[in-house]
Amino acid sequence: MAVEIERRFLVRPDLFTPPAQGTRVRQGYVAIDERACVRVRLTCRGAWLALKEAAGLVRTEFEYAIPPADAETMLAELCGDRLIDKTRYEIRYQGRLWEVDVFHGANDGLVIAEVELEAADAPLALPAWIGREVTGEARYANAALAVRPWRAWPPQQRG
Repeated sequence: MAVEIERRFLVRPDLFTPPAQGTRVRQGYVAIDERACVRVRLTCRGAWLALKEAAGLVRTEFEYAIPPADAETMLAELCGDRLIDKTRYEIRYQGRLWEVDVFHGANDGLVIAEVELEAADAPLALPAWIGREVTGEARYANAALAVRPWRAWPPQQRG
């Protein structure tokens, strides 16, 4: 069984400058419920189908490479409007790989950083541009953002 241990944080846009190189990510959700989701992801590097437990620090995750043409079809025909468009930046900080997602479209303005850990209680040094932790806050999960985008939230709930 594959397990993902991941912490997620809002990014302080006043302190964060994206690196020059990022990867555009299109992903959609074939199915979402309170327990799990089925996600398809397409980038210039390839395509993947993933089955993931809902939000939390430690989650079961299964991910499989699929043909990009299959991913295009799934995004167009199976995901409906449950879509996410973002640019992902990879940043190394104190021995860890941070993935920073700058969202576009209906989630434009939202920036989330995530880091995978080897254990739930692993020590973690935070870069200066890290803001409030949102690990376990279901509304910040990509699947939730595909259904209820960040820009549709009342301003007082955005952060």
